[in-house]
Amino acid sequence: MRKFLIVNKNKVELFQKGDTGTPIIIISGMGCSLDEWHEVTESLSKTNRILMFHRPGLGESEIGNEVRSTQTVANELTDIMRQLNLSEPAILVGHSYGGLCVQHFAKKYPEKVAGIVLVDSTSVDLKELDELDLPVLDEGETDESWMEKSHSYSLMERDELKKIINPTLTEKQRQLPLDIQQRLLDFQINPFMYKAMYSEISNWKNDAKLIKNLGNFPDIPLIVIGRDKEHSIKSGALDGLPEWELRLLEEKWQELVMNQANLTQNGEFLLAKNSSHSIHIDRPNMIIDSVSKIIERLINK
Repeated sequence: MRKFLIVNKNKVELFQKGDTGTPIIIISGMGCSLDEWHEVTESLSKTNRILMFHRPGLGESEIGNEVRSTQTVANELTDIMRQLNLSEPAILVGHSYGGLCVQHFAKKYPEKVAGIVLVDSTSVDLKELDELDLPVLDEGETDESWMEKSHSYSLMERDELKKIINPTLTEKQRQLPLDIQQRLLDFQINPFMYKAMYSEISNWKNDAKLIKNLGNFPDIPLIVIGRDKEHSIKSGALDGLPEWELRLLEEKWQELVMNQANLTQNGEFLLAKNSSHSIHIDRPNMIIDSVSKIIERLINK
């Protein structure tokens, strides 16, 4: 079910599936649609309550001139839970930048979190990626270049963006229902999404510092899922990128992701074999199984 709430003066697009069982809140990655999670949510919603929302600027969620930061997302989620009268601690699932938001929320509001699944999550030590010597990969892939591109796209009309981006779907996305396929295509040519991305990228390194200084992580069940570095290296090499740079990047990324399992005494790391960064698309079963494992731990503790 899709509905809208007013959060911080913005109309926010909310998705809810399932009406019984453990509440599960999914926070998507930067510039990622909630429709990408269709297979995960279809399965988990059979026995659980799923809550997702498009951050301002994404999908049909309105965006103002507020700073887009992990603190802002934590505040928005708190307000959404209040408006929905969701008082029971939830399992949080965070992908990529959404995982950074989840880490912030868990430290700030530990009483609202029962367990966490981090899906190839951005690390609070993401600045270490900037310290790598990657001359080819850094061409057009730095924060500054992404901010410049995002700002440029944010000033365009949808038709102009459609010509430049030429939105496409992956092979797996083309197997989804037709209405979802169309929403995924439309999602990519929304100038407000790029306004949101510009602000998120502008702030995420400061966000990471803030999260590190918020204190201890709650001692709750935690499963960390990381992408397959060999799969990513192979894919990048096929695109003509230097393998030695790809390996340097992927080894550091995996190290940072694996370290997240040490956030609690209950942390566990899982490798998503044959998966790219989009584990929720490539290996949805791993996320479904991980959430189910956390629910079982909570029941049996």
